[in-house]
Amino acid sequence: MTAGSEPEHLDALAEGLALGRYTSRSLTEVCLARISAPEGEGKHTFPHGALATALADADAQDRLRADGRAPSRFAGIPISVKDNFDLAGVTTRVGSRLFDGDPPARADAPAVARLKAAGFVILGHSAMTELAFSGMGVNPHYGTPVNPRSDGAPRIPGGSSAGAAASVGWGMASAALGTDTGGSCRIPAAFCGLVGFKPTSARISRDGVYPLSKTLDCIGSIGHSARCCAALDAIMAGQSPLDLDERATGALSLCVVDGPAVEGLTANVASAYEAALDRLRAAGVRLVRQNVGCLAAVGRINALGGFSSAEIFDALKDRLAADASLIDPRVLKRVMMGAEQTMSDYEGLFAARAALIQDAAEILDRFDAVVMPTAPLEAPLFEDLKTDEAYFRLNGLSLRISSIANMLDRPAISLPCQPLGALPVGLTLMGRTGEDRALLAIAGALEGIVRG
Repeated sequence: MTAGSEPEHLDALAEGLALGRYTSRSLTEVCLARISAPEGEGKHTFPHGALATALADADAQDRLRADGRAPSRFAGIPISVKDNFDLAGVTTRVGSRLFDGDPPARADAPAVARLKAAGFVILGHSAMTELAFSGMGVNPHYGTPVNPRSDGAPRIPGGSSAGAAASVGWGMASAALGTDTGGSCRIPAAFCGLVGFKPTSARISRDGVYPLSKTLDCIGSIGHSARCCAALDAIMAGQSPLDLDERATGALSLCVVDGPAVEGLTANVASAYEAALDRLRAAGVRLVRQNVGCLAAVGRINALGGFSSAEIFDALKDRLAADASLIDPRVLKRVMMGAEQTMSDYEGLFAARAALIQDAAEILDRFDAVVMPTAPLEAPLFEDLKTDEAYFRLNGLSLRISSIANMLDRPAISLPCQPLGALPVGLTLMGRTGEDRALLAIAGALEGIVRG
């Protein structure tokens, strides 16, 4: 199963628009045709359909460009937005039937508003795991898009930003806006052979985004390259574009995490990951293997459900009292873990997290960035998730490594590192808290090496 034509990165699309090779209408029409194709994955990727305003918005950007008034070089490029972001005039369903009767949002979420102000064309809400509470991406209410990199039997896209990755991978959007609480941009990016980025949590406003965890949530992106994610990140953060020109790789010192946190890799992931490390060494990057034992605390902090269960239960308790049967039972099980936490348990999470952040910084801050696999496994088959036992086991595995960056509140980016034609595997680079642009610059310098 293939995703269609050769992908074009945002820079290439911007150049094509500037040179007149494309119009915003032509780009948007291609995306809409793929979304509406009856034989395709559009109905699961955009379960509520594309916005009726998309073509009119594209035409408006074409007129601005013709008049020399394009608001940015990316004006007219179509992108998708995860279903937990407010879009003015559209109900934010968060992938759940709990919100079906809610009124339309009165305004765009600030992150969306900044992208629209830069001229991006919003295609609509993309599919997601209900309440953003799973790394699998499965949604029994509205359907689950098939991973565009499936090798015969259909594989899951990963989650919770399932439709974000599927929309990019299937060529239904040029890039995607998502959220990341424990890996929800990076896991689907890794499973689908794309790039996924999560920033430091406070970097981009989370107003107008329905929270899973007010403590851990981040506004992230998925694209075909580190440059794509850097472009979206700068706009949403209200900053100038980041220059990702080549830098000297030999000056970089990276910590390669060893120890329990990154054990148990499948053969496919281990082979691709180690080969990528070999390529980095050959390029002159200094790699230092380090057993960062303190990272095992992430599992202990999350043992009772962690921040996510406590905070989503508190946000939903009134809706749950009205009709909890509306929620996917697998998601509900994790939500209800929050009901079992005491106030003492919840307050203890903050102390444990602060201690972990301090312990990790003493080791990791000596390096320019940290290297880990994004997930210890490749995208599971839909068939693999038939039983609840298998679902929860694979979900826990998928989140085990990626959740480290959220718990430490550090920026992280997943880059594809698999051999040509193999199932996708992601390599994560993690930076220092608040130094998001430095991490993106490193990712831009190393991406070609990591990809091989």
